[in-house]
Amino acid sequence: MNPNPNPNLVTDRATFVTHLECSMTGERYEADMLHGLSRVGRPLLVRYDLDAVRGNLPRGMLAARPTDLWRWRELLPVRQTADIVSLGEIETPLIPLEGSALGGDVLVKDEGRLPTGSFKARGLVMAVAMAKELGVTRIAMPTNGNAGAALAAYATRAGIETIVFCPADTPEINVREIAMQGAHVWRVNGLIDDCGAIVGRGAAEGRWFDFSTLKEPYRIEGKKTMGLELAAQLGWTLPDAIFYPTGGGTGLIGMWKAFDELEALGWIGPARPRMYAVQAAGCAPIVKAYEDGVEHAERWEDAHTIAAGIRVPRAVGDFLILRAVRASDGRALAVTDEEIGAAVKDAALRDGLLLCPEGGATLAAYRRARGQGLVGEGDRCVLFNCATGLKYPMPPADQALDKDAPIDFDAL
Repeated sequence: MNPNPNPNLVTDRATFVTHLECSMTGERYEADMLHGLSRVGRPLLVRYDLDAVRGNLPRGMLAARPTDLWRWRELLPVRQTADIVSLGEIETPLIPLEGSALGGDVLVKDEGRLPTGSFKARGLVMAVAMAKELGVTRIAMPTNGNAGAALAAYATRAGIETIVFCPADTPEINVREIAMQGAHVWRVNGLIDDCGAIVGRGAAEGRWFDFSTLKEPYRIEGKKTMGLELAAQLGWTLPDAIFYPTGGGTGLIGMWKAFDELEALGWIGPARPRMYAVQAAGCAPIVKAYEDGVEHAERWEDAHTIAAGIRVPRAVGDFLILRAVRASDGRALAVTDEEIGAAVKDAALRDGLLLCPEGGATLAAYRRARGQGLVGEGDRCVLFNCATGLKYPMPPADQALDKDAPIDFDAL
């Protein structure tokens, strides 16, 4: 049976991984071996022979391929086509905001169109494919919801046993989704880093491989396809600013890496978007570190927000997020739950687009940036909506009709 359900997937492309590299020290690690963090406890980055990629992949050849995630095969780490695990990872659309963006040039990259309804599919499809390729049979991960759902789907498809730990207040729809797709799911009385501590202890005892954010090298490679897609969709230019909902920050780090790789290929120039790391006021460790002028963020105590996906008290890749934000002349911004809720409502009522709370946070942050003069009306800005709004509670309709009662059609 073909493990790949995507009929458009080309199966005979070379891969160009040369080695892995510690993101802090630059120490090299051998490719094609199972790795977690580096020796100094920092994320590993996958490196490619980009000169060879440039010689084997003219940009025009890429343009002729189907627009799915796997069109970028030469810039992805999976060596063996048989190890690819796919549920149909499409290129997600850019949706203009016309009413809720206050007249600005704003596009929403709607990641809710991906399998399992969130951008977590990008990272987890790559991480699971590499786990399969490297012989992993049992994995565990902490989640606030959507990552666990994506992991469960892909790992089940790959035949890998999965254990997922989530905070006790994780939305019921996410918990059921994870369980329905074959993972063992446990609620934990704590936050996501408390769940991560359980995963870490089990990994240290040899019970499973730790799939926590950035504690394996390949989720970044899947998430970087957001940046690759964005460049291609905008005609090999980049926007003036990107607003990204930031918990663990894998996508922001991945996009920044993607832009460097595209420049090395000669497909884009040196200009970069201003990167805005968006957090909730109730959990804003990256914002505090940015404002304090430091490279590492302290754990945020008493973390709380309606945007559970960015309720991450501590991020192992904090310094990579902050470096990208500062190098791009961007900012780390915190918005309140009230601002998030208002933005979600406005996008639905004015633009017909259902944002998840984390996506609402990016719209709220964009509005704040406009108000502070950080972005102008003519700046092209991209906001990331990281999951479908259909997964989240919505207010009930406030009107009902009795079929047997007289109908006042003029009042309808």
